[in-house]
Amino acid sequence: WEWMKANIPFFDCPQDNFLELYYYRWWTYRKHIEKTPAGYAITEFLVPRSYADRYNLISCALGHHIYEGRWLRDKTYLDQAINIWFRGNDGKPMNKLHKFSSWVPDAVYNRFLVNGDTAFVRNLFPDLEQEYRYWETHNRLPNGLYWQEDVKDGMEESISGGRGKKNARPTINSYMYGNATAMAQLAMLSGQPEKETDYARKADTLKYLVQNLLWQPYQAFFETRLENDSLCQVREAIGFIPWYFNLPDKGYENAWKQVGDENGFLAPYGLTTAERRSPSFRSRGVGKCEWDGAVWPFATSQTLTAMANLLNNYSQPVVTDSLYFSLLERYVESQYHRGRPYIGEYLDEVTGYWLKGDEERSRYYNHSTFNDLIISGLIGLHPRPDHTLLINPLIPEATWDWFCLDKIPYHGKLISIVWDKTGLHYGKGKGFLIFVNDTLAGSAGKLGRIRIELK
Repeated sequence: WEWMKANIPFFDCPQDNFLELYYYRWWTYRKHIEKTPAGYAITEFLVPRSYADRYNLISCALGHHIYEGRWLRDKTYLDQAINIWFRGNDGKPMNKLHKFSSWVPDAVYNRFLVNGDTAFVRNLFPDLEQEYRYWETHNRLPNGLYWQEDVKDGMEESISGGRGKKNARPTINSYMYGNATAMAQLAMLSGQPEKETDYARKADTLKYLVQNLLWQPYQAFFETRLENDSLCQVREAIGFIPWYFNLPDKGYENAWKQVGDENGFLAPYGLTTAERRSPSFRSRGVGKCEWDGAVWPFATSQTLTAMANLLNNYSQPVVTDSLYFSLLERYVESQYHRGRPYIGEYLDEVTGYWLKGDEERSRYYNHSTFNDLIISGLIGLHPRPDHTLLINPLIPEATWDWFCLDKIPYHGKLISIVWDKTGLHYGKGKGFLIFVNDTLAGSAGKLGRIRIELK
């Protein structure tokens, strides 16, 4: 509790399960902050794993760790955790940094958008360049796309993938687009305009390739391109990942019809990792880590982040904030076991049963985001490189009469976001109120997009 008081934004709303999960997920995140001889590190499992690096580190969910932890007031934890991955091996990257696909440059830049620490990202820029070059050297196909085995995406036993299969997946190609876009911005911050232009061109090339080689018009979905140069003919949740990085141009939004379709990805306990209509749905049955349909929080948090981007950055008629809220609500409701908050590896989409039960290995699995979805998605604080504070809640009208997200660290200030329909709940005033360092900086009569220039 003392750690939470010192570090996290406080959240209040009229829906108890949202509150319970919000604090539970910070409580579990803290469990994974380990003090090592090289500084703080962030783990994925609390028990040792044979395939982990030094300090039991696994790079698979590192992007999630950074997105989630960017809202902590003490930046020491992530500063040191990121430095360990890139310099913790006698000044070199950890041996297993590249064991899994990565969107770390994107995550580092999006963390910068919260804390504004230019010195940190400038110092790290050469390491991130080396990271980008690794994937260009090792995983680039002749057609310009990137390949990855499903297991090294952290998504083994998928319908479209396979161990040793060099398929062009929407995952790594979207990650590399996000990384290139971030690297262009980081190059600009580092005063290197030629590199900024170079990375922007890389991003443009990947956008073109993803839209032209991974889009299946018949299915209206982004799909994996197999080694035989054909598309896999199955919709998987990884087809939503391009929107995580705002990659697609306008015109591809019909893919999102599948999130509200029970034959698509909608199931009683969340969003499945493959479409339910597929003959291969839940067919792998190896009993370990199947991504052929079961619900994985890792994928759910990616999809919900992508969906928030769609709602905020695209003009489209396909999804609404009501659908977003209902899917986030299912995500909340799925994170229970025997009546108590719980986060594990993956779960049955119909019964909600955690497929590892309460196995020690699976307990408190740090493999997804939740609180970032609340802060940047639901409450809608959109980090930016300039001094504009942009907030756009995705809470449907008449859903909550009040909520508060208090003391959010942002650009060296503490932001408080308050909605009080009557003005009687918090006694701070009526309507939508934004405070900067406890001083009222902006207000509106109803929930909606609001911009404030920070001084």
